[in-house]
Amino acid sequence: MFKILLIVVTVITSCLNANVLQDAIDGAPAGSILKLPAGVYKGDIHINKPLSIIGQAKGVIIDGENKGIVIKVQSSYVTLKNLTIINSGSRHENLDGAISMAKSKMGKIKQCEVSNCIIKNCLFGIDLQMVDDSLISNNKITSKKLPLGLRGDGLRLWYSNNNVVKGNSLIKSRDMVVWYSHGNKIENNFGKYNRYSLHFMYAGKNIIKNNRYENNSVGIFFMYSQDSIAIGNIVKSSLGATGMGIGLKDSSNFTLKDNTVIYCAQGFYIDRSPFEPGTHNIIEGNKILYNAEAIHFHSLSINNIIKDNIIQGNIEDIVNDSKRDRTQENVIVGNYWDNYTGFDNNNDGVGDTPHKVYRYADQLWIYNNNVKFFYGSPVISLLNFLAKLAPFSKPLFLMEDKKPKMQKAI
Repeated sequence: MFKILLIVVTVITSCLNANVLQDAIDGAPAGSILKLPAGVYKGDIHINKPLSIIGQAKGVIIDGENKGIVIKVQSSYVTLKNLTIINSGSRHENLDGAISMAKSKMGKIKQCEVSNCIIKNCLFGIDLQMVDDSLISNNKITSKKLPLGLRGDGLRLWYSNNNVVKGNSLIKSRDMVVWYSHGNKIENNFGKYNRYSLHFMYAGKNIIKNNRYENNSVGIFFMYSQDSIAIGNIVKSSLGATGMGIGLKDSSNFTLKDNTVIYCAQGFYIDRSPFEPGTHNIIEGNKILYNAEAIHFHSLSINNIIKDNIIQGNIEDIVNDSKRDRTQENVIVGNYWDNYTGFDNNNDGVGDTPHKVYRYADQLWIYNNNVKFFYGSPVISLLNFLAKLAPFSKPLFLMEDKKPKMQKAI
């Protein structure tokens, strides 16, 4: 058991160059709680023992003076709360940022907390490297005022497992990344004006729940990952010609359920997923609304189970840009399609005939980016209409839903 000691550090704000806070940390026994009154404290803080630093009131500012990492943690059982952290350095190769928690000589870090902090003008926000069983909650993170690709990541998990990341806001950052990290719970976060709001690589058994992402390039993207659940998330207005709502690349055994993807260039993007033989991805109960493309298949993607979704208001329901058209080898059943033209004579809520999707003149722009310039134009719309009315080439069969729902309610 650590001895708990309460230390109140008082600093005159004009004494920014005197690193009183670091002196207090160095002199505090392990397990101490440092409660800071309002003021400006010098950055370049190093914590290598169990310790809590808590702002007592608004206006507790730790200023990195545009140099390096503002707070560097190399110990388990460290808590940072109610702090405003500003002005990190600008060197990407050094991962300059607000807070860095990284493996120490004692091994992996565990049971730390960063809560209710405001991070401004820091290249990277919170960087966790080999940190387990920790809580990152209710922080507001903004990067430096740089072009999108030159900003740092707002939140990074690298080889970090079983953490809870909830209630954070990332605005005008770059990415939130979860790499080589498993068993994390990521919920109720908000992202806006970023690149990847949430990007997974080689990560498994994560739960992604009730997050909201809007006006980013990509909402949620899973790469080389497996065994995770994304439920109740809202992705809105992913920007750019290839703006993506939720994407799967080489990912297996996923459940994507009750998510809403709206106003994106591509709603769901599926690339060679599921990847592992004998596995399935379940895409169920989602609302895929008013996107340019509802579901975009790239490369060979079969054995997905796509059921009970609402697919409404999209320009294209299904797109497959691979010349190996095996989209029909996915299980697609029980969805509501607003483009379905059948009837329900027995009033059981299911269409009497399957909903079949063919590719007509749209194959012109799928394989030729020059033609795609005219996508959505009256010319392409007219060609599509004429191709359906009197096909001038054999249309390509993409998929069928044998039991299309007639009503939106699921």
